[in-house]
Amino acid sequence: MTLITDGEASIHDVGDSAIILTLGDQVDQEVNERAIGIAAALRCFDIEGLRDVVPTFNIVAVFFDPLHTSIALIKEALVKSLGNVASPGPPQLHEIDVVYGGMDGPDLARVANLNGLSEHDVVVRHTARIYRVFMLGFMPGFPYLGFVDSSIAIPRKVSPNIRVPAGSVGIASNQTGIYPTESPGGWQIIGRTDVQLFNPKTPPHTTCAPGDLVQFRHVSSLPPKDLVSSQRSVSVSTHKRTITILNSGLWTSVQDLGRWGYQQLGVSVAGPMDISSHRIANLLVGNSEDAATLEMILVGAEIRLDTQVTLAVSGADFGAILNEQPLPLNTPVIGREGAVLKFSGRGSGARLYVAFGGGIDTDIVLGSRATHVPSGLGGINGRIVLPGDRLPLGELESSELKKGKDSFGYQRGGTELRVILPSQGRFFDEEAIDILLNTRFTVSQQSDRMGYRLATTTPIKQTANREIMSGITFMGSIQLPPSGEPILLMADCQTTGGYPQIAAVITADLSLAGQLAPGDWVEFIACSRREAVEALVLQEEKILAVC
Repeated sequence: MTLITDGEASIHDVGDSAIILTLGDQVDQEVNERAIGIAAALRCFDIEGLRDVVPTFNIVAVFFDPLHTSIALIKEALVKSLGNVASPGPPQLHEIDVVYGGMDGPDLARVANLNGLSEHDVVVRHTARIYRVFMLGFMPGFPYLGFVDSSIAIPRKVSPNIRVPAGSVGIASNQTGIYPTESPGGWQIIGRTDVQLFNPKTPPHTTCAPGDLVQFRHVSSLPPKDLVSSQRSVSVSTHKRTITILNSGLWTSVQDLGRWGYQQLGVSVAGPMDISSHRIANLLVGNSEDAATLEMILVGAEIRLDTQVTLAVSGADFGAILNEQPLPLNTPVIGREGAVLKFSGRGSGARLYVAFGGGIDTDIVLGSRATHVPSGLGGINGRIVLPGDRLPLGELESSELKKGKDSFGYQRGGTELRVILPSQGRFFDEEAIDILLNTRFTVSQQSDRMGYRLATTTPIKQTANREIMSGITFMGSIQLPPSGEPILLMADCQTTGGYPQIAAVITADLSLAGQLAPGDWVEFIACSRREAVEALVLQEEKILAVC
C-alpha cells in the first residue's frame, strides 16, 4: 500500500509493524534536514504502541505495535508532521584527528590506485571537505558522512572484513564514516581515529548527531590509549537471590523484550529470537513478560540455584532436567536451594528460554537488559554468560504458579514463513518474487543472532544490481546482496544496511524463524497486512492459553 502525501513524499508499508516515509530519490542537505525534522515532529505525538522513529538520508522509518495502534493513525500523524517541521538550529562542528595509511588505513593504497591518484592526494581530498552527518546507523554512534570528493569515491568491498578495528575511518561509494567499535564491515579503510563516538552511560550518548558537521585533520600519530579491563562478572553483592552458571552451553545470553527507542543512534533492538517463548516462560512464573530470561542456543547450560526460586522452561526442547528429574516445557516449578538445572540434549527447536521468578536483575542499559554482543551492550558487560558467573534475581512480582500447557512445540528440520512483499518494488521484478516464493532455502552455517544467510541453487537477481543508500533494517527483513542469496535479519541485526529488501517476515512468524538452526529449510508464503494482524491476534490467544 502506498499513500502519496505531497510532492515527492510517499508512505510505504514495510512488513506489518513498520512503515516508511520517503522524500523522493534525491539526497541532499535540504532533504535530510526535512527527514530529521519530520522525525522530531512525529515523536511529539502521544501515540500508544509507537516504538521508534528513525530518520535516515531521505526517509523516516516508523516502528509500531500493530496490536496497540492503528496504522491509519500513524500515517495521519506522519502527514501532519510533514507540515510541522521546525527549522534546525546551528550545526555543531567536530574536528577529528586521523592517522592515514599503513596498518591504520590498510585500504588507502587501493583507493588511490583505483582512482588513479597518489595516497597523498586521497588524504588531501578527504581532509579538504566539511562533511554533514546525515544519519547514525549500523552500529551505535556510527556517523554516515557525506559526501566525499567524487575523485576518491569507491564501492564497498565485495566480501566484507570479519574484523574492522574501532576508530577505523572508511569510504563506501560517496560516503565516509567512522567505526565506533570493532565489528565486521565492508567499507574501504583509509585511516584511524581515537575519538569516542558512543557512550551508553551519558546522554546524549553519541558524539555526533544528525545534522552536525565533521572535518578530518591529518596527524602523524594519536595519543596512547589507557587500557581498561572490563569487569568479568556482574556485581551481586546487594542481591540475596542469585543463580550460578556451572556450564554456559554454546551461546547463552540474558535477554528481555529489547532496547526500543534508540535506533536513531544506531543502537540495535536485540531481545529474544523467539519472543513468544520468552513471554510464556515469564508469565508462567509470575513475571511481567518483559523480565529478563536466559536464552540458550542449540546446547543448554548448567545452572545451580543459590536460593529457592520458581522457574519455567519454554521454546525448544533440550531435555530439561532439574535435580535429576525431567522438567517438561511450559511447566512452572519451585526449585529448592542448591538444585541444578541441566539439559540432556537437543530434541526440537533451536532456542530455549529459562525464566526465574523475579527475572534476571542485571544492569539496565538504555532502558533494557537485553544482551547485544556486537555493540557490547546489556546482559553481563555486553557479553554472553560464562562458567562461574553469578546472576542476580529481582524481587518476586507474584508467587502464583500457573498451570502451563505444552502447546508451542517446534518441529526440527524447517518451516514455512509468511511474508509481506514490499509496496515499493524498484529493485525486483515478478521473476525475482516468483523465485523467492517458490524456492526451498537452507539456513547456512554463516548464521547467527544478527541474521540467517539462506543458501539456494537458484539465486535471485535484482532488476538493477547496484549499491543503494544505506537504509533501515529490522528483524524479519529479507535483504538481497549481490550474491542473490537472501539474508533474513534477526534480533541482533544492525539498524541500517545497504542491501535492498525483497520482503519481510510477519511479526507472528518471527518466533518460528527464531527456532531455526543451520541446516534447516525455509519456504516463504506471501500474505496481506490484514492476514498478518489476524495471525498476531491468534498468536496472542495461544500465548494466553498456554499461561
